[in-house]
Amino acid sequence: MNLGELSGLKLLGILVLAGAVVTGGLYYTVFKSQREDNAAAQVRLQAKLRENAELEAYRPKLADIERQLASLKQQLEIERRIVPDEKEVDNFMRMVAEEARKAGVEVRRYTARPYANRDFYTEVPFEVEIDGSYRSMLEFFDRVGKLERIMNVSNLLVASTRKPADAHPKKTYQYAANESVVATCVTTTYFSHDMEPAGAGKPGTPAKK
Repeated sequence: MNLGELSGLKLLGILVLAGAVVTGGLYYTVFKSQREDNAAAQVRLQAKLRENAELEAYRPKLADIERQLASLKQQLEIERRIVPDEKEVDNFMRMVAEEARKAGVEVRRYTARPYANRDFYTEVPFEVEIDGSYRSMLEFFDRVGKLERIMNVSNLLVASTRKPADAHPKKTYQYAANESVVATCVTTTYFSHDMEPAGAGKPGTPAKK
């Protein structure tokens, strides 16, 4: 068909019809897809707005939560100093030796004993032999009792330097003139750990039933 032969009215009608067809095609393809994308984006936006509104309710509590977290961290650090989570045997021995030095007590011997695993902690005992004056001995045990880290003293035997065998030391020494007391005891420190079966073993090795 020759468009030149058509009257102006018919040609206008054909152009309008063609435009309608193209518009309809775009409406059901490109425009429809765009509308669906817009609708999905609107759903996501509404969900995000609801989430933000829910979180907004916690804004006044945020500072309080942060203070609580800081307090919990501080408590955790204190607990780790009281009951460390590693077997810092060397540090423990140095700590005892330092308190003995401050009190004027001579530490003659450390002997490791088998440690025992409990549900949440491990007992690590050492037999210790010390000597000094009566006053310095009292000061030493007082200092040990005030340590931040938990340490117990048990099986305490005390004797005079004239009869040291009453304290069952492994050997006797040339005691200084101002030393009047010899003592042996078991000092026990504790380390936290994950739950393990209770048992006993040598220091530095896992305990077995």
